[in-house]
Amino acid sequence: MSNHVIAVTEKMVQPILDEMNLELVDIEYKHEGSNWYLRVFIDKPGGVDIEECGQVSEQLSEKLDEEDPIEIPYFLEVSSPGAERPLKTQNDFEKYVGEHVYMKLYEPIDGEKEFEGTLVSFENETAVVEIKIKTRTKQLEVPYNKIAKANLAVTFN
Repeated sequence: MSNHVIAVTEKMVQPILDEMNLELVDIEYKHEGSNWYLRVFIDKPGGVDIEECGQVSEQLSEKLDEEDPIEIPYFLEVSSPGAERPLKTQNDFEKYVGEHVYMKLYEPIDGEKEFEGTLVSFENETAVVEIKIKTRTKQLEVPYNKIAKANLAVTFN
């Protein structure tokens, strides 16, 4: 059910985003407490503002009401992915080379399953991440298919 709702929502929201030159980052359909939430995360270079989120929400809400693909009550939320934006696609990894990232892997590489570091490159479906271990740095080569979760990570210097 959840995957169906996400797929239908993506099909409905993409033309709206294309028209507004916005990017679809992620869609979540989750049960929290006694409520269901349909969350759509959008972005653009420089970030999105509340007016853009409101416009997308209004237009998507109209489409969802017309087609009525979700049979139970839910809350629709449209927002920016925030500073710790998820990296979902290979294109995301290419786009954010040079940025500080957090990664969680399906299986360890060099004894590491979770780490933060700088995304040095992304080529041939492999991310190279430079991590610091005490006073030294090392580079990990991480195949894209071993990444369970990745997102930009905020650093405090």
